[in-house]
Amino acid sequence: MKLSEIAAALDARCEGDGTIEIHRAVHPAEAEGDGDLALAMDKDLVGLLAGTRARAAVVAEGAEVPEGLAGVIRVKRPRYAMAGLLDVFERPVHAEAGIHPSAFVAPDAELGEGVSVGAFVYVGPRAAVGAGTILMPHVTVGAGARIGRDGLLHPGVRIGERVELGERCIIQPNAAVGNDGFSFVTPEPGSVETAKATGKVGATNVLIRRVNSIGTVIVGDDVEIGAGACIDRGTVTATRIGSGTKIDNLVQIGHNVQVGTNCMLCGQVGIAGSVVVGDRVVMAGKVGIADHVTIGSDVVIAAYSGVGTDIPAKSVYMGIPAMPRSQAFSQYKSLARLKRLFADVADLKARLTPGTGA
Repeated sequence: MKLSEIAAALDARCEGDGTIEIHRAVHPAEAEGDGDLALAMDKDLVGLLAGTRARAAVVAEGAEVPEGLAGVIRVKRPRYAMAGLLDVFERPVHAEAGIHPSAFVAPDAELGEGVSVGAFVYVGPRAAVGAGTILMPHVTVGAGARIGRDGLLHPGVRIGERVELGERCIIQPNAAVGNDGFSFVTPEPGSVETAKATGKVGATNVLIRRVNSIGTVIVGDDVEIGAGACIDRGTVTATRIGSGTKIDNLVQIGHNVQVGTNCMLCGQVGIAGSVVVGDRVVMAGKVGIADHVTIGSDVVIAAYSGVGTDIPAKSVYMGIPAMPRSQAFSQYKSLARLKRLFADVADLKARLTPGTGA
């Protein structure tokens, strides 16, 4: 691919020789020859271009590049350009053509044109898989489940019965969508209910009865679900994940949760049952959300935060318990002053106490 063609794909400016043939994109220090494109969009990497063996490089707008490069692509937003570059140089997964002999596909399951079914895959009765979707080895698609077009389900993915995935969804290894919800009840108010009501444990859980999950999970288009993530089905209706939402590794989404569009849920986020999350919400790593909480659209929640109350739209929250960012910073500053405050109080006490010699 010519350098000028790569620049066009990125909607970026090409300087110098745009006819250079590029075969791969590399770190500047790992370039081996003329066909390598050195990625130096980070300012800390620009200095490495002086010794690179590549003839061409990608840099940020305004960066000063050393002499010796035959061609340069200049990009406005480096991280966004990186996404485009990785699309250009994508290395697609290896997918078997057709259905592997070791796979089981139910006679009444529907497979669209060009579906790839890898080794030891199970596709249950009445399931439907859209055209161009890839089911890699050891994927399970439960009875009545529906997978949209051009999806990619990595090894070990479990799609439960009646679950619906939209188009172009990517599910990473060992994620499970459509598990039963963690829902149990005691014949009489139990320890948790009495603790919430009175602050004390006023009962014991002699019998814990299971509440079955007869609902499902409905996932929109262009959703990505990380490795080991778990999404529970609804108790009666559906747990829903909006289109464009990205879910990181080891995220837990409980039963009846409603997640909006274009959200980002980072690693080890835990969302309890019946939570409503608006559109474009960002939850950093290890955020925990209590049950029945509502999070407004365009909210950002900092890492390790524990959310127990509703959060209004366009807010930045942090801390345990989570609170507005300004309030949290004020508390942190006050905590930092406690040592000095205690010393001042001790000194004042000594001055006012008779017989201390003050």
